[in-house]
Amino acid sequence: MIQRVDVPFRELENVWITMPDGCNLAAKIWLPEDAEKDPVPAILEYIPYRKRDFKAVRDSQIHRYFAQHGYACLRVDLRGSGDSEGILKDEYLHQELKDGLAVLKWAAAQSWCNRKIGMIGISWGGFNGLQIAAMNPPELKAIITVCSSDDRYTDDVHYMGGCMLTDNLSWASTMFSYNSLPPDPAIVGDRWKDMWIERLEGSGLWLKKWLEHQTRDAYWKHASVAEDYDAVKCPVFAVSGWADGYSNTVFRLLEHLSVPRKALIGGWGHKYPHLGGPGPGIDFLHEAVKWWDRWLKGNDSENDDKPVLYAWMQDSVSPIISRRPGRWIAEMEWPASSIKMQDFVLSPGKINLEHTDIDDTDMRITSPLSVGLFAGKWYSYSESTDLPHDQSEEDGGALVFDSPELEEDIEILGAPEIELEISSDKAISMVAIRLNDVCKEGISTRVTYGLLNLTHRDSHECPQELQVDHRYRIRLRMNYVAQRFPAGNKIRVAISTSYWPFAWPSPEPPALTIASGGRLFLPIRPHSKMDNKLPDLGQPDFAEPVQTTLIAPAHREWIVTHNLATNDVIQKIINNDAKIRLDEIDLEMQKDTNEIYSYCNNNYATLRGEVVTTRSLKRKDWHAISITRTVLTSTKTHFCIRATLDAYEGDARIFSKSWDEAIPRHLM
Repeated sequence: MIQRVDVPFRELENVWITMPDGCNLAAKIWLPEDAEKDPVPAILEYIPYRKRDFKAVRDSQIHRYFAQHGYACLRVDLRGSGDSEGILKDEYLHQELKDGLAVLKWAAAQSWCNRKIGMIGISWGGFNGLQIAAMNPPELKAIITVCSSDDRYTDDVHYMGGCMLTDNLSWASTMFSYNSLPPDPAIVGDRWKDMWIERLEGSGLWLKKWLEHQTRDAYWKHASVAEDYDAVKCPVFAVSGWADGYSNTVFRLLEHLSVPRKALIGGWGHKYPHLGGPGPGIDFLHEAVKWWDRWLKGNDSENDDKPVLYAWMQDSVSPIISRRPGRWIAEMEWPASSIKMQDFVLSPGKINLEHTDIDDTDMRITSPLSVGLFAGKWYSYSESTDLPHDQSEEDGGALVFDSPELEEDIEILGAPEIELEISSDKAISMVAIRLNDVCKEGISTRVTYGLLNLTHRDSHECPQELQVDHRYRIRLRMNYVAQRFPAGNKIRVAISTSYWPFAWPSPEPPALTIASGGRLFLPIRPHSKMDNKLPDLGQPDFAEPVQTTLIAPAHREWIVTHNLATNDVIQKIINNDAKIRLDEIDLEMQKDTNEIYSYCNNNYATLRGEVVTTRSLKRKDWHAISITRTVLTSTKTHFCIRATLDAYEGDARIFSKSWDEAIPRHLM
């Protein structure tokens, strides 16, 4: 058991780490006071999200905590981000990973480091921690990867089941905005403006790059650990949440890695478990320190007879309630031998618990574009606005299959699958499949889901057109989940031909014909006595953060409107962070984002997504503003991007650029 300690430490606001090519990366470092006399292990977080301002509060909560427990901590801005020199041109480039190796080598050579280093990160930092681990640097002894992916094509924000996610647009716009900010003059001096212009001119339009790679080609295979799990040689602690888009990776890493590994998955969204909702939050940093103590300090109190997986078994709950009741469960191995796939037969309107008296009538569906308006975000931050809402309206535009009221509880842990015989009247079609929990009052809660571009039915690398009206047998794996379906509720499968604006629809509205006799496979988990003996994972705890002053509160809305006079349908998402001042450096910062997704008359030619983000950094004698706008539309043959970037120093616009791009659709 780790006792809460309070090792004295000091903070180095900025330290330059010089790369082999002469580029300087900016690092903030937390050091135990006696580390130079008694060297300690180091922990690295290596991301593009600006240590000086936008992540300063979060970073201080985490890295001060680790420093208080006897670790040196480094928060390094990637090349071209924050206060680092250079230009950031894309995710996970060879240059980024080479720089990461150089940072590890530099840290290991410092007088305060004992040459044992761990990496931690959420999302981008979780990705590159895994990717650098696969390069096997001698200094890296263990990693904690949170909300990340081992497969950049099949399980990232860009594509899912061969369908283009609209969070591809949202995420591209986020990085468009981050990349358009300058370094802080208080760190880099008078050259700040030259560095800013270099970024504004050189970072590029990432969305265009991502849309130019619509299949699982070499672009996505690069830095995908799934290409060679055996390349990872150090212990891995994998963490995610059911409300996040990255839950599947946890289970694949457990199954395929050959190194010591551990996994934790709770009810959270795309946040560290001590910060994220809908919960329950845990003392995650305590769990992290236990991991570091074992692999960086040689503390063997965490022995190998512990479960490899801790997971939150979610209870049935209304989607309008922003909490996730349930209980912790654990497995000693994964895949777990006790979990068995049980199959159920689909017939018109029914999930048959018995394989008898099956109606063999074919079913046909063409969904309205409204199916998906209440789906939430692919990678939810578990704000009340971005979680899936009541699915009843979604179900109205889908083929629905219901089980009888359950006579006893059913609990699942794993990835449900569905097998169908399906045909399409179009050469390019997609299918969206949701697994829902329906309570006695009729409220429908999404449990998990899956998407498939049917041209990708056999391969994400070499898709093939559908033969019109030809029957294909497909098997679709939904996202992993842990869920209890209580007695008296119903299990529902809902199948639709679109899922907008969650995913970009096919070029034309397809009609799908589905044969009766499809199969639903559920990973049934029996109750385990071990679940009753699990240790308490505690309440969220972290270090005292940097001091801030609130200037304006956060503002978040999710608005869906249907103008019956014009038949315009609009989903508007307002995601404005709180405007705060970082007191110690007298810096005000603000981020406002508006996303708008729309269509008219159920016409696929009118689909439109737009994201506008304004970011501001301000102190008495300095004010930098960037405004980015990205609009994505499509024709039957092309994706079309129009984007603008404007940067202001005070009231003066010092940079402006626009893009007008058309990218051919490749069976999508």
